Amino acid sequence: MDQNKEVIIRFYQAFQKRDWKTMQSCYHPQARFKDPVFPDLNSLEVKAMWHMLCENAKDFSLQFSEVSSEGEKGKCRWDAWYIFSKTGRKVHNIIHADFRFKDGLILEHTDSFNFWRWSRMALGISGV
Repeated sequence: MDQNKEVIIRFYQAFQKRDWKTMQSCYHPQARFKDPVFPDLNSLEVKAMWHMLCENAKDFSLQFSEVSSEGEKGKCRWDAWYIFSKTGRKVHNIIHADFRFKDGLILEHTDSFNFWRWSRMALGISGV
């Protein structure tokens, strides 16, 4: 198995256990992260985000699949089920992750998901 694919697998296996320290170790010091909720995080910010999400997760489970990598790029799909803390509503988010690697670590991480689908689940009518 190639090194970048191993990093993706290690990252999501750690996420399944809410092991934010291992997740953080998968990022390059110059890493960048973006998704529809967090549009531009640097390495320190993304590490803090995973720490916060793992520590505060309620009724959390995660599955990942379709892991692949080619050269310096990689991708996977991950599904997360959890209770959104601000509303107590159940969420099933379907996310597609794209990665770029440097020195065997995640340099760029972009998560894509349907924001409107997520907001309806997480926020209810106010999310519409």
